[in-house]
Amino acid sequence: MHQGLIRFDGVWKKFRRGERHDSLRDLIPAMARALVRRRQGDDLDRQEFWALEDVSFEVSPGEALGIIGPNGAGKSTVLKILTRLIRPTRGRSLVRGRIGSLIEIGGSLHPDLTGRENVFLQGSIMGMGRAEIARKFDEIVAFAGLADFIDTPVKRYSSGMNARLGFAVAAHLETDVLIIDEVLAVGDSAFQRKAFDRMQVMVSGGIPAIVVSHQLDRITTLCGRAMLLARGKVAYQGPTSECIEAYARHQPAPAVSERAGDSVRLDSITRDSAAPVASGDRIRVVIAGDAPAERAEARRVVGVRVRSLQTGGILYASGTEAHGLDLPQGPFELEVDLEMNVSPGIYAIESAVWQWQREVDAIFGPVALVHVSGGPSFWGSVQLKSAMRVKARPAGA
Repeated sequence: MHQGLIRFDGVWKKFRRGERHDSLRDLIPAMARALVRRRQGDDLDRQEFWALEDVSFEVSPGEALGIIGPNGAGKSTVLKILTRLIRPTRGRSLVRGRIGSLIEIGGSLHPDLTGRENVFLQGSIMGMGRAEIARKFDEIVAFAGLADFIDTPVKRYSSGMNARLGFAVAAHLETDVLIIDEVLAVGDSAFQRKAFDRMQVMVSGGIPAIVVSHQLDRITTLCGRAMLLARGKVAYQGPTSECIEAYARHQPAPAVSERAGDSVRLDSITRDSAAPVASGDRIRVVIAGDAPAERAEARRVVGVRVRSLQTGGILYASGTEAHGLDLPQGPFELEVDLEMNVSPGIYAIESAVWQWQREVDAIFGPVALVHVSGGPSFWGSVQLKSAMRVKARPAGA
C-alpha cells in the first residue's frame, strides 16, 4: 500500500518586489527596516506582497487534486513549496515519500551530453539508483521514441525531442507522491495522447497526486476534486466540476456601459444535460430573464458568447438581433441551439444583453459549462465534419 501524503496546513508565502541598494546610504536603512520587521512579525511593508494566504489542503493515497486558476494566482508558488525549492513564511508543508515531479519537462537536460547520458543523469537527480535506471532504460527510450538518436548530443535535439525524453524519464520514476505541472501538452499530438494515458495510469495507481494545468478537460479526467486559487487565496475547493464552474464565474468581465442592458434582467442559463458531449454534437441552453417596456432608441439584444476556458479566447457570439427576434415585454425564455464543432475541452456559454448593434457594451449574466470530450478525431480548433471518399484510379489516367 502506498504511504505517500501531501499536506498544506495554513500556508502563507510573501515575496519582496525587486530592489537594489546602490550605496551604503541605501543599504543601512533597508537593514534596519528588515530588523524591525523581524521583531514586529510578518506584516508587509510597501515592497512586499502575499503570494499565498492561508492555503490548506490534504491529498491522501488514491486521491488526485487539481489546482486551477489564472496566471499569477499562486499555483507555481504552491509547487515550489511542495518540491522544497522555497519555504513558507507561515504554516507547514508536508510531503511524505519520494516525490515524482513532472515540472518543466526537458528544461533540465544537459545539452552537451547524449540522450543516453541524460537518462542516467536525470534519473539519478530524481533519486533513481543506477540499477533501477538501467532496468528501465529500454522502456524509457521506447516511450520517448528516440532509439535512433539516443547517442546523439541533446543540443542537436528539437524542443519536442527534449520534452519527450524529459517526460519519459520522469514518468518512469517509482514515486510515493506525484506532482504534475503543465506537462500534458508536450510533443506532437500523438505523443500528447501517449503522455496523458501514462498520467492516467500513474494517477490511478493509488499514489497521492497534485495536477496543475490550464487544460481543464485533463483536470476533469484525472482529478476527483480541485482547488481554485485567485490572488493567492483559496476561492473554492471541492468536486472538480463544481470547481471549474467557480473558475468560470471568477473570469474577469470586460468594462461595460451601465446602460447597455437598459434594465433587462438575466436570471439563469440552463443546459439540456450536464453530461459531456462529443465534438460536433448539438446542445441547447435556455436563458431566462425579464424585459421591461422597450424604448425605441434602446432596442435590446440577448445572446450568448462561447469562450474556451483553456485559452480564454472567444470562439463565437450571436444574439436575437442576428436571428431576427425581438424580446417580448416581461418574463421571457430564449432557447439557443449550438453545434459544438470544437476540439475537446471545457467551454463557457455566457449569457449577455446589449443594445442593438452595440455588442461592445454587453453586460454578461449567468454562465453554463460544456465539456466537449471525444468525437471524430481531428487536429485544430474547429470541427469541420469532413467527409472523405477514396476510389481506385484507372491505370494511366
